[in-house]
Amino acid sequence: MAAIIHPLLALLASLSRQELARQVTYLKTENRILRSKLPHRISLSNQERRTLVKHGRQLGARIKELISIVSYSSFRRWVRELEDAPSKRPARKDGKGGRPRVEESLSDAILRVRKETGWGYTKIVQAMRRLGHNVSRQTVKNVIVQAGLGPQPHDYPDTWTDFLKRHAATLWQCDFACKKKWTVKGLVDVYFLVFIHIGTRRVWISPCTEHPTGEWSAQQARNFLMHIQDEDVPCTHLCRDNDTKYVTAFDSVFEATGCKVKRTTPMSPNLQAHVERVIQTIKHEVLNAFCIVSDSHLNHLLRVTQDWYNFRRGHSARDHLPPIRDSDTPATIDLTKHKLICVEELGGHLKSYRSAA
Repeated sequence: MAAIIHPLLALLASLSRQELARQVTYLKTENRILRSKLPHRISLSNQERRTLVKHGRQLGARIKELISIVSYSSFRRWVRELEDAPSKRPARKDGKGGRPRVEESLSDAILRVRKETGWGYTKIVQAMRRLGHNVSRQTVKNVIVQAGLGPQPHDYPDTWTDFLKRHAATLWQCDFACKKKWTVKGLVDVYFLVFIHIGTRRVWISPCTEHPTGEWSAQQARNFLMHIQDEDVPCTHLCRDNDTKYVTAFDSVFEATGCKVKRTTPMSPNLQAHVERVIQTIKHEVLNAFCIVSDSHLNHLLRVTQDWYNFRRGHSARDHLPPIRDSDTPATIDLTKHKLICVEELGGHLKSYRSAA
């Protein structure tokens, strides 16, 4: 009986080996075709390397016939690195687990630099390195966050708002505005320049023109400088946008007096919010109520508008008083003894009130 069963088992084992050999041959062929479609070099993560070493180390030298993703020498190097790697992290000298704590003196120094300068993590790391302390950026971040001094929504060394406040007394903004004019050929755009003083909100409006050339713009700049000299309102900084109607000659007029012309970032209208708001006021409260028929007509409206805006229109940023007035606290008028008079301008479109003399 044993003489019959033994040859039968040997035959079955031979058939199984042949089937496995055919499967391996197919898989090797398929793998070679797939490898030809992939890049020449394939990067593997540490986990993927450990997985290959785990399954390939058991094959020994036979791995040479199968390995294709990397060279055999690289595979053996992976094996050596895995065998030589320590089994666990070295214990700390103080016998405690976890990361070593940051010295209290170093933490105090990091927090002091943060409070006094408002610097970010990287600049504080650089300051500590100059003092001989080799700390990481993550350590600096942990110390600052634990102290409740992490980054805030507006935690920057300087902002546009701070720039405006710092230079408000001598800072002006300017922008072009336009109004439609009726002509025999149809509607035509007429342009004029608007300047606003950030500190007092007073405005200056140029005469209008259908053709705002570079020469015209430069002349309006000179007219504006003569006006502020007469009014004794300095201009050390002028903000403008990137409109092509501003030419080199326009900037040169201001730079010749020592004024710095600051061009705003393209497509950032919020940086010119003050002058944009003034132009909106001029159009909505005055110009939109009139049909312009000539340049002299528009110039008259602009002159009245400038005077009304500076001396009679209240402004929320100026405690609801006009930009130009005699005092910050107007005298209280007894309305029972003084008659209230309505002053009308531009055919009654603009109204303001004062007491009778």
